[in-house]
Amino acid sequence: MTKDNNTDNKAIVQRALTELVGTGDVDALAPLLSDDFRHHRPGAAASTKAEWLGAVRAALVPLAGMRVEIDHVLADGDHVVMHSRRQAPDGGPEIVVVDIWRLDGGRIAEAWEIIEPVSQAAANLTWWAAPVR
Repeated sequence: MTKDNNTDNKAIVQRALTELVGTGDVDALAPLLSDDFRHHRPGAAASTKAEWLGAVRAALVPLAGMRVEIDHVLADGDHVVMHSRRQAPDGGPEIVVVDIWRLDGGRIAEAWEIIEPVSQAAANLTWWAAPVR
């Protein structure tokens, strides 16, 4: 995979997020997704392109004006990983989101996301801590 392809894939993912969050226009996002797009989320069934776009459309109403800060965008071949912090416009809880996107033919074919409230991050590290003796 060439560096140019990595750059192109990063640009497609960044454009998708910009279209979605910046304008709230879910229809502008649709052409960036492959016809057989699948969205995966832990604990939930995979959703099709139409199902995911419908869920995104419904979620954007209360999230209009959401603050999004992209901390990292990394590309390797057909995968792009984005790490961002997001906060609802009403000052709601801040979350950290890791999105993993797989691209095929210049369109997003699959997406996975992991969402963690920042306030719970420390509590979620308890498994990591060595036992105290």
